[in-house]
Amino acid sequence: MADNRPFYYGLGKRKSAIAKVRLFTDGEGKVVINNESLNKYFFSILGENALAPLNMTEQAKKVDIEAFVYGGGKNAQSDALRLGLSRALILMDPALRAALKEAGFLRRDSRIKERKKPGLKRARRAPQFSKR
Repeated sequence: MADNRPFYYGLGKRKSAIAKVRLFTDGEGKVVINNESLNKYFFSILGENALAPLNMTEQAKKVDIEAFVYGGGKNAQSDALRLGLSRALILMDPALRAALKEAGFLRRDSRIKERKKPGLKRARRAPQFSKR
């Protein structure tokens, strides 16, 4: 979707999911994720989770959102989108920072999958032990 309107950009990450969010201020509440509507891309709970910063700051009907999300699963993508959206909202209006920070929307969840170690089957799972 080629859009030449001015926008605010926010990047969000969670596990291996990455969300690139563009926030258009002169909008009417349209949300497009990977060229699909929000309801088509996410289930209702994940969609609500992703748009929580908008609903909390009462900006839902004032802005349009275009996001490209890739990597990870739907849950991680939803969290990445929430973080990217929060960061874009702060660029749009720095006064929203305190409210978003108190709600925990600006904290990047840094927990990622632990790497597999040599000699083990998975990150911590050892091969089965046999006495004889």
